[in-house]
Parts: sequence; structure tokens; C-alpha cells
Amino acid sequence: MDKWVKANDWVGSHLFYIVLSAVLLGLFVPIPQLHYLKEMVIVIFAYITFVTSLGTGFKKFISVLKKPGIPVWILILSHIIVPVFAWIYGSLFYHGDAMMRMGLLIIASIPVAVTSILWTSIVGGNIAVTILAVTIDTLIAPVLLPFMFIIIIGTHIQINYVSMVLQLFMMVTIPSIAGMLITDATKGKLDKFAKGSGGLTSRLALFFVIFFNTSLVSPEVILSASLVKTLLLVLLLVISGFAIGYLGSFALKERSWETIMAVVYSVGMRNIAFGLVLAIAYFPTAVSIPVTLAILFQQPTAALISYIYKRYILVNKAQ
Repeated sequence: MDKWVKANDWVGSHLFYIVLSAVLLGLFVPIPQLHYLKEMVIVIFAYITFVTSLGTGFKKFISVLKKPGIPVWILILSHIIVPVFAWIYGSLFYHGDAMMRMGLLIIASIPVAVTSILWTSIVGGNIAVTILAVTIDTLIAPVLLPFMFIIIIGTHIQINYVSMVLQLFMMVTIPSIAGMLITDATKGKLDKFAKGSGGLTSRLALFFVIFFNTSLVSPEVILSASLVKTLLLVLLLVISGFAIGYLGSFALKERSWETIMAVVYSVGMRNIAFGLVLAIAYFPTAVSIPVTLAILFQQPTAALISYIYKRYILVNKAQ
């Protein structure tokens, strides 16, 4: 076996610990908030998306596009069902704190994360479904988010629609289409790259993204009884997102394992970095606290699901 493939497989099998290490390192090693680093994250996300999209061809993507039922169902779960749970949790545990309730709703309402594509790829899920869900969400987010916040808080918020859409297109749509077209043009000859050096570097790039984002929010994390309560509630909300994705997959006619994993990660993974920008730019500082804490749980939970899948489900399939 190629040394790059071996290294990539090793990183994949230890991804849970690698993600935890990135989170812990980010908490204790602050880095300066330099503008070019944020731009670098966009480039890194684009690279991650490009490599993971090499696992599927454009023809397969088109076949999924002809049956948009699954991606549309993913968006219903993501932007209706999960926010309802966030509203319930906020009403139960923060009845008198509107800022904390708003923070929970932002976590539940922001677009599907680009990294859901990577995690879907890692567990052998249907990448085309995840890419389509992320792409559709990219297109509707500029309209959907303000509309949701108008309903929730009754106040119109101003968002730089053009900047946000262009940024998400750069991270998701363009590299995804490029990867799929190249896969079809080369008849899958880059599959070795995707499973070897490309896969390895994309997973290491994920480590940097997690470390960078965690480091940025670490000043907000000050241990207290109130923080512990918020941590537990945010953890519950993050786990609920993945659970809703899994339970929601039972409503699908085509319920293969590949589709289940695509739904689980698409519904469970949210673009927390964008959520932080939104919370800080348009709401009081208190709103950003739960959004900040979500980054501590989302990637480790995604990695834990991957670990459980590889440790138990694959073993059972082999038997």
C-alpha cells in the first residue's frame, strides 16, 4: 500500500483524538487575530471541499439533483426541526435570558457546515447528497436567515448578502464543481490522490481550522457555574442536531447507510464560524457566548460518530 494512503488511513482512524487535540490546543494557545489568517481559512476550506469532491463525479451529482427530495428534507430538518428544539431548550433553561435563547437559535439556524462534506466522506457517506445540501443552503441562507430572525425577534437585520454568498461559493460550490468535473474528465484517476496525499493534507487542514477557530473564541471561555450550565445545554443541542438527522432519515424511502450518514452530518454540522460573525456583528456580546461554546463540541462529536462507525459498525459488517 502507498505510504500516503497508509498515513491517511492512520490519521482517519485517529481523527477523534486529533480533533480533541486541536480543540484543547486552541483553548490554551491563543493566536493573534490577523486578517490574513481568516482569508487563509477560506482557502483551506476550499481545498478540503475540492479534495473530498474528488470522491464523486458530476454525473452522480446530477443524478442526485434529479431527486432533490433528500437534500430538501435535510434543510427542513436543519432549519425547522432543530431550531424548534433550540427554542424549547432556551425556554426551559433560559426563560428570563433572551440573549442566551437567541444564541441557541443562531446555532440551530445557521447554514450547513462545509466540513460536513469531509465527515460524510470519512464515513463513506453519499458525498453528492451532502454537497447538494450545502450548496442549496448556500443559496437560500441570505434570504432564510433574516426572515427567521424577523419572525423570532421582530427586527430586520442587515447582512452583507453579496459578501456572504460569494464567500460560501468560494468555499463550497466552485471547488466542488471543479473536483467533480475533474473526476469525470480523468475517469477517476485522481482517486489515489484523494485517498493518499490529498486526503492526508485535507485532514491536517481540518486540524488547523479547528485550532484557529477555537483559539479565537478561547478568551470567552471563563470557568464558572453559569458557564458549566451553558456548556451542557450547548452540548445537548449539538448532540440533538446529529440525533435529529439520524431519526429524520427514517422518513426516507432510500435509506441506505450512505444516505443515513449524509443526513446525519448535514443536519448535525453547522457553520459555527459564520454563526460567530453573525452574533458579534448584529447582536449584543452575550448572544455570542453559546455560539462560541458550540465550536468546542461540534467537531469532537462528529469525530466520535466517525470513531463509533469505524470501531463497531464496520466490524459488524465484516462479520
